[in-house]
This record gives sequence, C-alpha cells and structure tokens, in this order.
Amino acid sequence: MPADPALPRQAPPGTEAVVVGGGIAGISAAVVLAERGVRVTLLEAAPTLGGRLGAWPHQLSDGSTQVVEHGFHAFFRHYYTWRAILRRIDPQLRFLAPAGSYPVISREWPAEDLDGLPARAPWNLITLFTRSPSLGLRDLLGSRQRLATELLAYAPGRTAAAFDHIPAAAFLQRLRLSDRAVAMLFEAFARSFFADPAALSAAELIAMFHYYFVANPQGIGFDVPITDHASAIWEPLSAHLREHGAEIVTAAPVTEIAPADGHRWSVRTAGAELRTRHLVLAVDPGALKTLIAASPGLTEQAPVLARKVAALQLAAPFAVTRLWLDRDVAPHRAAFSAVSREPTLDSVAVYSRLERPSIDWAARTGGAVVELHSYATRAPDAATATARMRAELAALWPETADAEILDVHELYAATAPAFPPGGAADRLGVTGAARGVRLAGDHVATPWLTGLMERSAATGVLAANDVLAEVGAGPEELRCGPQHGLLWRLPPYRWRP
Repeated sequence: MPADPALPRQAPPGTEAVVVGGGIAGISAAVVLAERGVRVTLLEAAPTLGGRLGAWPHQLSDGSTQVVEHGFHAFFRHYYTWRAILRRIDPQLRFLAPAGSYPVISREWPAEDLDGLPARAPWNLITLFTRSPSLGLRDLLGSRQRLATELLAYAPGRTAAAFDHIPAAAFLQRLRLSDRAVAMLFEAFARSFFADPAALSAAELIAMFHYYFVANPQGIGFDVPITDHASAIWEPLSAHLREHGAEIVTAAPVTEIAPADGHRWSVRTAGAELRTRHLVLAVDPGALKTLIAASPGLTEQAPVLARKVAALQLAAPFAVTRLWLDRDVAPHRAAFSAVSREPTLDSVAVYSRLERPSIDWAARTGGAVVELHSYATRAPDAATATARMRAELAALWPETADAEILDVHELYAATAPAFPPGGAADRLGVTGAARGVRLAGDHVATPWLTGLMERSAATGVLAANDVLAEVGAGPEELRCGPQHGLLWRLPPYRWRP
C-alpha cells in the first residue's frame, strides 16, 4: 500500500484518537497516529505494555530481579510491518540476533532441523525433501499427492472455500504421510499457532504454511531479542510515543463503550471517561467479548459486530513456565527447540543462551534459565502444567532430571484466538464495525496474508490508516509477500467424506 504523495502526511490540528490495548496491535496504531500529529490516548488494562509479548519484573529468591515474559516469540524476517514499527526505536534492529539452529525434537525419532534451508520456493522444498529424515521420496510417493499439492496452491478465496470447514488434523491424516512426517513437521507447526490440529481450520494451516514457508522470500530463519522485551521494545516504544505527545495510561481497563453526541464514543474506565471520534479496539478476543457484552449502546449501533464478537472462540489455554536451574543443560542443546508428540510440552527455550540478563545470571551461578511452553495445554492449571512439562523435559533431556529448581515463574492464560473449522465467514475485519470504531489484533483479518505478530502490527497500522483517511491524510506504507502459491491455478481439490 504505497502512500499517495498528493495527500498531506500530517493529520489536521486537533485530531485525536483513543486506542484501547497496549499490545503489538495497539502500539502499532498509536505509533503511526502519534507520528502524524494525532493526539493519542492509549489505555492498557495491565500494569505493563505488550500483550502476549509483554514483560514485567520478577524477583528471584536470591533477591535479584529478572524480567519475565509471556513466552518465547520468533521475530521472522518477513514481518515487514512489525519490523518497521521496531525500526522507530532501533533503525538497524541491533537488538535482534539470529536464533540459529531450531530443531524439532521427539522421544520417538531423531531431531528434525529446519535451519539452513534456501530462502525461496521451490528450492527450500527440494532441499527439505532431500535431507529430511521424516519426509523422503518414499513418503511423497506414498502420499495423496493431489491433496498434498494444496499446500503449494494457496489462494485466499480458493483455499477458504475448499478447506475452511475441515479440521487440520483430518487434512493431515488424509495426506497419508508417515506418522513421523506428520508429527515432526506438520503437527509441531500447527501447534505453534496456539492450536490443537483437531481444533484448527485446515484452510488456516495451509495459509500459514504458505505464509511462513512457501511465500517467505527471507526464509524460515528468525531472530530473537538479545535482551528482555521490556528493555528492548516496550520502554523505548513508550518513550517514542510520549515524545510524539501520546498519553499512555496503564492499569486502566475499559469497562464500557457507548455512543456519545456528535458521532463520538464514550470510553469508560473505572476512574475516568474519555470521548473520542476515533476509537481503536486492540484487545485480545476474550477481552473484546467481555467489553462488547458490557456495552449495550455499541451493540445497538453495530449488531453485526456484536454477533461476530459473540462468535469469537478462544484457543485453549497456554502455559509458560520459566525455570532457574542449578546446572546447565548439555552443551549441544539448541537455544530453541520445538517438541513433538509430548502430551504437554510443545517447546523449550534456553534463555541463558538467548538474552543478556539470563546469560549473566547463568554465568554468575553456573545454572541455566529454561522456559517450557505448552501452546494449547490440556493441563487444568499452571502447577499441573509445570509438573507435566518438567517430567517430559527430563525424558527428552536426561541431564535436567536431577537439576534443582532454584526459582520458578508460571503463567497460565487463555488470550489467543482460535481459528476453528468453519469460522472464516465470521472473521472480524479492521473496519466496518461501527462508524469511528476500528479493530486490531491477531484475531482480525487483513486484506493480505499475515500471521501472529505481523497480523497484530498490520491490523494496528490499517486501523491508523483508516483514521488518517477519514481526516484526509495519507496512509502509512505497508508491504506484503506473495499472496498465491506456486500451484494456485490448479482446480481446487474436492474434499469428500
């Protein structure tokens, strides 16, 4: 989306906006608006910014403080919008470094390493088939090859029409690949979207395979911050916003939104009421459902919005446990590993090999800082999730079995969106909810294919662009990758029960 040089860059004096939600989507919207001269008020329910990328201090038993987070995030190099926002605070992105090798590990099979593949299709696929112990020529010849071509035939309307109603687990089963290939490549990939494959639309799986693998000209290598998210991202972005006149109010959950005079909206918190003509709702899907249910005036103004929000489904809870161990893990362990076919554990991140504060703690104590993540957990609570993941880690990495846990931090939450079979028709868009209301977040659809952090950032910028368009200012430029797969002109596969 290139900027129109005929339009002014700055918004007219006196333009204001309220952004509800201080995660990636809300911050992205606020940054663009504030830079264009809009007087922005950002309201965040939590005491800290960041949403599912948030970070906050945690005191250890030795009296020192470490910053902890919601969990490991991969900063892929084709996250063009999110990286453009981050370049406001670090033009060269020096706070990011390549993650290096990131294997998929399992008790049943040798590790499958996806690092080092060529960046572009089809060479990345050819290399994968050539070297993969899980997906060799015999697997390909034994598969339903016509169905398998759908992984290379993504096109938005075509893929949704053919596969949205199909669970990803059923799609993978019908591929007739080996159990090893399904487990080590596709199931681990599907679960990284906070979803059990049985509860994920096959169309979403195909779309994400296209976005991250087939159509990613930067390749599937990714970067990670070299320090904690608060120091690297949220404190600098907060300073950037304030430098551009934005007001940031944390610990301020919005309780109701109601129509106000003059085509404005009343935004109510526990301690204040704001009135705005331009409103961006950039909260997670659960918070959005709660807010809309508590806002009968908005529901009356926007019945379609109310219906779609009511239909929103949350993914299963995710559990994140950070352990401070009294000893290091084996030297050959990767800094990040995806985990296949464990009942609870989906990934392991060795923070003492990733970020400076944890590296310093490990150097001082001789221990290790390890994060365990269950993306769509069946555990009923954090303590149970920790116990199960700890036992599964010991089976995968035996050197951790006798390690003493010096400190632990647990998180258990259900804030991620689900993309269930049959849900595409009810996906929310950035605009169209109600006059003056824009939606943003990774549960909101974009006009081009995005995923995870990039979807959050892109919807935030699109929301800001809609505000700018209404007041006669030009949009922020946006960039995307290829929107069609290599074989998208093939006739769609006809799924039969």
